[in-house]
Amino acid sequence: MRKTFALTITAALLAALAAVPASASAKVAIRVGIGDQQVSTFDQPRFQARKFKLVRYFIPWNIEQNKQELALATAYVERARRDHIQVLLHLSSDDLRIKKARLPSVAQYRTQIKKIVATFRPLGVRDFGAWNEVNHASQPTYRSPTRTADFFVEAYRAIKPKCSFCNVVALDVLDQTGVERYMRTFYRHLSSTYRQRATLVGIHNYGDVNRQRTTFTKSIISQSRSFNKKTKFWFTETGGLVKFGRSFPCSEERAKNRLKNMFSLARTYRTSGVQRLYVYNWSAPANGCDARFDAGLVNFDGSPRPGYNYLKDALVNYER
Repeated sequence: MRKTFALTITAALLAALAAVPASASAKVAIRVGIGDQQVSTFDQPRFQARKFKLVRYFIPWNIEQNKQELALATAYVERARRDHIQVLLHLSSDDLRIKKARLPSVAQYRTQIKKIVATFRPLGVRDFGAWNEVNHASQPTYRSPTRTADFFVEAYRAIKPKCSFCNVVALDVLDQTGVERYMRTFYRHLSSTYRQRATLVGIHNYGDVNRQRTTFTKSIISQSRSFNKKTKFWFTETGGLVKFGRSFPCSEERAKNRLKNMFSLARTYRTSGVQRLYVYNWSAPANGCDARFDAGLVNFDGSPRPGYNYLKDALVNYER
C-alpha cells in the first residue's frame, strides 16, 4: 500500500514537472534592459509589452547646474519608478563633441556626485555609473584614466556608505584599441582597497557585436579579472547598428542579425561574470538613415523594425 502510494506521488510529481514550459526552466541568467533617453519610450505599447525592468539613462556630470537637463532626468526616473523599472543612472560629459569637453577636477566631481545622489537616490535609483564610456574621445576622461579612477572613488564614497545594496559601475569602457592599456592605468592608480571595491565594470561592445568578433569583450573581461577576480560585468551599451557613419551604411536587416551576436557574447561570457545587457537604443532618430548614428529597435513613430521582432522572440529566453 505504501509502495503504491509512493509510486503514485512520484508519478504525479514527474507529470507536474513535465507540464512546466521549457522556456521557464531554460532562461539564461542574464537580465536584459533598454538604454534610451526619451521618457516617451515608457508609453509605447511595444515597450510595455516586453515587460522590461531595467533601463539606462546618462546625464551630464554637472546636471545639477542645468535646470532643463535636471527636469528631463527627473521626469524619466519618476516615470520609470511608476512602472517599477529600475534606472541605471550614468554620469557623462556635458559636451559630447569630440575632444571638446572640459575634464572636471576631483573636487568638482565630488561636489556634483553628492548632489546627484541626494536628488536621485530618494527617487529610487540604486544603480549608478561613475562615468560613461571613459576611453572615448567624446568624453573628457579619454586621456585621463587616473582621473577616472579618482572619480570612481568619489562615487563610491558618495553612494555605498548610505546604500550598501546600491551598485556602482566603477569603470565603463568602449571596445576599441588601447582599452587594455587604459584599464591597467586605471586599476594601478587605485589603492588595493578600492581595487577590490571595483567589482562592477561596464562594457560598450558595439565593435565586437557588429564586426562579429569576441576580441575586446574577452580582453576587457580578462584585464578586469587580473586585478579583481570578483568583477562582474554589464553590457551597459550594446546593440545592432542600423547606421553609423561610413563604416555601417543603413541596413535594418544587418542590425537585426548583429543582435544575435550580442546575445551570443553575453551567453559566452556569462560564466565569466556577465550579468546584464542594456540594448541601445529603443527609438530611431526622426531623420532615420540620414542620421550619423542609428541603432533604434523601432522607428521614430514606434513601428517595429526587424531588430525589434528578433528581440521580441529572443527575450523569452532571458530574464528581465
